[in-house]
Amino acid sequence: MTLRHPVPASQVPAAGQRALIGFGDHSIALFNLAGQFFAIADSCPHQGSSLCAGELQGRLIQCRSHGLRFDLASGYLANSDRLKVATYPIEEEGGQLFIVIANEVSAS
Repeated sequence: MTLRHPVPASQVPAAGQRALIGFGDHSIALFNLAGQFFAIADSCPHQGSSLCAGELQGRLIQCRSHGLRFDLASGYLANSDRLKVATYPIEEEGGQLFIVIANEVSAS
């Protein structure tokens, strides 16, 4: 089972921007790259630093603490398949964006 969380219109980032979205006790970084949306867990798997606050380089987000770069589409560390940040599908329906979260993530 999956849960679809609507993104409030006020939090949908404009092209080239990002937003930090909270669902319960989970933080998700939402990126808009030329109209294509990507959602990842905000916490770097290395030591928990905010990825939303990192430097965006194309489709890679660089962790501001130690410089690790993650692909927004796959969640994997650039040039590796060893370290990964959670990614979340984005759905659009009737002009509304939804972040899809598998049931193992609490939506409390």
